Amino acid sequence: MGQSQSSMRTPLGRVRGLGSAKSGTEHFWLQRLTAVANLPLSLFVIGLIISTAGSNFAAVKATLGSPLVAIPLLLFVISAAWHMRIGMQVIIEDYVPAEGPKVALLLANTFFTFAVGIGCVFAILKISFGV
Repeated sequence: MGQSQSSMRTPLGRVRGLGSAKSGTEHFWLQRLTAVANLPLSLFVIGLIISTAGSNFAAVKATLGSPLVAIPLLLFVISAAWHMRIGMQVIIEDYVPAEGPKVALLLANTFFTFAVGIGCVFAILKISFGV
């Protein structure tokens, strides 16, 4: 009666140290990490929105031109997009039973997140550099 009798893991699973889903723990920790990062970054963005509310475009452009504003804003966009992608991926994997639609939705989720993230990064950099 060796370890193979008391464990339900396959020999390959024991060697790799992975569970049945292969990446569940990684997704769990990445989602928690981005959630923790989003807390102070969200507070920064809320403060930025409040401080620039009612300002004209030139004032907002000058504010976003500062690296002390643009860099945390970029970090927020990247962290929020990553967090959104992981969260939607988990929802799709859990609630879409058919493989075909699941794969299509996972691809759409990745492309949508990438498009939104790149669009936001481009807009922030364009305003920040004054191009």
